[in-house]
Amino acid sequence: MFAGFELDMIQLPEATLRVRHGGSGPPILLLHGHPRTHTTWHRVAPLLVRRFTVVCPDLRGFGQSSKPIDADNDEASSKRAKARDCVALMKHFGFDRFHLAGHDRGSNTAFRTAMDHPSSVSKLAVLDSVPILEALERCDANFASRWWHWFFFAQPRKPEQAILADPDAWYGGSAEAMGSENYRDFRAAIHDPETIKGMLGDYRAGIRVDPLHDREDRAAGRKLQCPVHVLWSRRDDMEELYGDVVSVWQPWAARPVTGAGIDCGHHMAEEAPEALAEELERFFTSKAVI
Repeated sequence: MFAGFELDMIQLPEATLRVRHGGSGPPILLLHGHPRTHTTWHRVAPLLVRRFTVVCPDLRGFGQSSKPIDADNDEASSKRAKARDCVALMKHFGFDRFHLAGHDRGSNTAFRTAMDHPSSVSKLAVLDSVPILEALERCDANFASRWWHWFFFAQPRKPEQAILADPDAWYGGSAEAMGSENYRDFRAAIHDPETIKGMLGDYRAGIRVDPLHDREDRAAGRKLQCPVHVLWSRRDDMEELYGDVVSVWQPWAARPVTGAGIDCGHHMAEEAPEALAEELERFFTSKAVI
């Protein structure tokens, strides 16, 4: 897994991140979702590393990266805080400007990074998501029945109790589908109480803090300044919930947003790595003005 890549623990001003990195050329930062770690990219990163420098961290609170010192401080788990980690991490590697792709909860951090640090992000790819505020404002019975975990995970204590009673039953997954090493890393994460608490902090911030930041941006007329490409899983529920996913993103971007569906389930980096890598490579090497 990740042949030719290096694995380091990198201390940043606000967090210490476990990071896999390799390759040369234009830099790409890949951000995983919940409940994965950076190893979810193990089938995609080797395809991208042929043309790019690829950096894959465990986000703050996830995997083996550090957890917020004050676990009850929503701001410390906010996408804004994690965006600061992203910019600091890439500066550690000597990159003031980089391409960025995020999946699931990682896409929310990617969005916030591009919004808060426009001079740092050349292009943004968001995978299987819409902005947090859009999801909450569009919430109806259909969304609540499918994505009920957003609201349950934001509650105090009870989510930890439910998950840790049987993490394997709660999250599922298999070595056959995920790859043995990726599955082993994933299982280590979901069996660690501190990591469960750190991951849930992402959802607590997602209900209480992150929407405020989105709302402030919208009120101020701030928009994403870089090219934005949206990818979604055709076998998941993005199209059922939102119809034209690109149109949901367009009001948040200063440029025309592009997008495409991929024939797979939610965890596209594991289920359709070739198709995903092809989409990302095409977007990140296109001649769009950046």
